[in-house]
Amino acid sequence: MKFFIDTANLAQIKEAHDLGVLDGVTTNPSLMAKEGIKGEANILKHYADICELVDGPISAEVLSTDFKSIIEEGKKLAAIHPNIVVKVPMIKDGVKALKYFTDNGIKTNCTLVFSAGQAILAAKAGATFVSPFIGRIDDSAWDGVELIAQIAQIYSIQGFKTEILAASIRNALHIVKCAEAGADICTCPLDSILGLLKHPLTDIGLAKFLEDAKKM
Repeated sequence: MKFFIDTANLAQIKEAHDLGVLDGVTTNPSLMAKEGIKGEANILKHYADICELVDGPISAEVLSTDFKSIIEEGKKLAAIHPNIVVKVPMIKDGVKALKYFTDNGIKTNCTLVFSAGQAILAAKAGATFVSPFIGRIDDSAWDGVELIAQIAQIYSIQGFKTEILAASIRNALHIVKCAEAGADICTCPLDSILGLLKHPLTDIGLAKFLEDAKKM
């Protein structure tokens, strides 16, 4: 399973990259705003800066909701760098745009997916990645990880090539559960990635080793 970091913060991206496990980056308008990045020129430059840090898929989200505007915006994003993946919402015009981008060699990430039916449409339209938002599903009293497993089973049976990118990850356990359920990728906040390092027995064992080393 690949690890993407879900942020627009360059310092966090670098920290995850330096850990040696980072395969890509996802962003969205909310994450850009959180970093105080405003205006088209600044947003495009920030995506370019991310591409300089990470040699892997970098999801850049369109802000448009009609077909023509999604296409225009997506082309502009894709022109930034070969690693840019155009992030398109799961709406009717978004599905149409996925097919257009697929036919024209532009990689895509279908975002805001909350059902297996939506995931099927995204795969049929040729999306490179599909992003089920498991944390938000959990918030609505459904099981987000179960959706990952359902999509993985469907894609396996049907031979779809779209990769399952588990999004809206809330903690390290989500990552482990998504790996068990068959996700191809998890996109996570830095804290969730670093959370995989933590175990009390590791801390206890290391403290004991260091204590014994002083006696040598």
